Amino acid sequence: MSDIQHLLSIDDLGDNLRSVLEWAIHFKQDPDTDYDFKPLDELSIGCIYEKPSTRTRVSFEVGIHKLGGQALTLLKGDIQMGKSESVADTAAVLSRFLDGITYRCYGHDMVTTLSENSTVPVINALSGKHHPCQAAADLMTIMERNPTLEGERVAWVGDGNNVLHDLMLACAMLGVDCIWAVPAGCEPADDVVERAFEIAKNTGAKMIETNNPVDACMNATIIYTDVFISMGEEHLSDKLAAFDGFQVNEELVSHANEDYGFMHCLPAHRGEEVTDAVIDSPNSIVFDQAENRMWAQMAILTYLCNPAAFDAYDELY
Repeated sequence: MSDIQHLLSIDDLGDNLRSVLEWAIHFKQDPDTDYDFKPLDELSIGCIYEKPSTRTRVSFEVGIHKLGGQALTLLKGDIQMGKSESVADTAAVLSRFLDGITYRCYGHDMVTTLSENSTVPVINALSGKHHPCQAAADLMTIMERNPTLEGERVAWVGDGNNVLHDLMLACAMLGVDCIWAVPAGCEPADDVVERAFEIAKNTGAKMIETNNPVDACMNATIIYTDVFISMGEEHLSDKLAAFDGFQVNEELVSHANEDYGFMHCLPAHRGEEVTDAVIDSPNSIVFDQAENRMWAQMAILTYLCNPAAFDAYDELY
């Protein structure tokens, strides 16, 4: 199993992250995308959903189809995993039928255990700790605006959650400055921050944490937020009080560059973490992000499940 590559967090892609994103951009722009290249032909990808989803499910199903593969969607009630069958046994069984597995779950230990017992690539489609597919789409969207990424300053305003974890890792990997403003007590996980700082030592990216949203947004080229209460944390509604002053509104974004891009992984709680005036403004690129989930995931699927085809297409451009 050791020679199988999985994607549990964005830094699993290592030095190949930029080429995966450039691949996704080229493939998205290729007029022959739907006709000439089917790297997942005859391959079946199992997509397990412990958490409900809009963008993740649609983007994976459509993307796999575009690549010529079969997407087998497995909802929480469709399989015995974690109930009458262990995660390890489920991984061993599914590996006999499938060529890849995506898993959207709550606990990161679940997707880790799945990957440790799978003989086919496992892609973390979201866990409580990491969201690598979102980070891939995020940096792809920024690269479409600025292919070299030179001069980018990404500001995160909100909770220290799974989306932030992989955003900071991806920025560190690509040499992009990232500053995150979080309320006291809502900081990202220490081990992820340490990984980001360690990676940044080699790329020159600046990693900065603050509790002041204005400081984060000063001269930012990208302002990014997410819901303050994540799915599965609805019982923590008292947590909302900590985010007083963290709403991304017209006053806050006035501190950013004039041509800044506004990002949100969606769904957005309009009027809570972001105002309509911001998310509906010409600076908003949230729907580019949403579309790019599909293209970035298509690149990741090809890279992991058919690396020879990935390299062959890469040579064309």
